[in-house]
Amino acid sequence: MIIPTLTEAEARDLRALAGHMIPASAAYKVPGADDDLILADIVKSLERDFDDARTALAHLAKLSGGTFAGLAPARQAEVAAIFKAEGGAPLHALNRVVLLCYYRDDRVMRALGQEPRSPFPRGHDVEQGDWSLLDPVKTRAPIWRRVS
Repeated sequence: MIIPTLTEAEARDLRALAGHMIPASAAYKVPGADDDLILADIVKSLERDFDDARTALAHLAKLSGGTFAGLAPARQAEVAAIFKAEGGAPLHALNRVVLLCYYRDDRVMRALGQEPRSPFPRGHDVEQGDWSLLDPVKTRAPIWRRVS
């Protein structure tokens, strides 16, 4: 099986875009999504979203007039704002992968006060909320079709 890879220009643009999506924070002591470890996880995790990611990065390059990574930071922010409005489904797919990989990074989990581990088998304590908020869903008519 051939594993598709990003071009060097696409990888640089992805790094720059990820840094705009989730910048590093010294106040919270967390890396940005453009961190080497997180970016490697993002690229590795593209899998089924690879084609959407390439489509999104091609659109970003077009908006940039070349390469997004080559722009000055202020211009990157302007282009990123336009891209956010125009990116559509390919950008949503890329955004999902970036967020998934960012929030499974051990450093980020520790900064959020979470133990960096799988939620199972021990689970996580979740504060109980107002279950009455589900009443409209419970009383709603079925939204599916019964099968005979």
